[in-house]
Amino acid sequence: MKEFEVYDSAAQRFYDALTIKSPPLASWDFYAVHFDAICNSYLDISLLKNIAKRNKWSSSQPFEDHLLNDGLVIVVTDAQLRIVHATHNIFFMTGYTPEEILGKRPKIFQGKDTCQKTSKRIKEAIEKKESFEETILNYRKDGSTYNCRILAEPVYNTSGDVINFIAYEKEVA
Repeated sequence: MKEFEVYDSAAQRFYDALTIKSPPLASWDFYAVHFDAICNSYLDISLLKNIAKRNKWSSSQPFEDHLLNDGLVIVVTDAQLRIVHATHNIFFMTGYTPEEILGKRPKIFQGKDTCQKTSKRIKEAIEKKESFEETILNYRKDGSTYNCRILAEPVYNTSGDVINFIAYEKEVA
């Protein structure tokens, strides 16, 4: 029983330090799912801030709101559309871990039934360096499909060059 007291105490200190105040669903969070998700979200926010700093982004992005409050998956690509970061919660939407998709292009999620018209609109927006919002049929690692709502935009550095693209994604019905 002593182990639970130590866990509860550590968890309480952690939750008190957060900017959000959502307690775990159950006080006996045996598998630490909620705790683990929060930890991974804060790790992702830190990594995203480091990418922004390293690449000298000219504007800040609402990582915390989108990740913690909205539960969105965040994917960052370089200017050539190679994935440089994906938040940990991508696994629950796609079945891929972030490490599995690093260096790959977002087309990894598309398949034979993905709408070509939607893909073309996305490609044109990227070529024009414009923001876009689309829903597209994507494929999980296991081959099953899901509808993915994507809000994406180019990210400029302080010199005015497109350095990254950032996409906020969510599975929709």
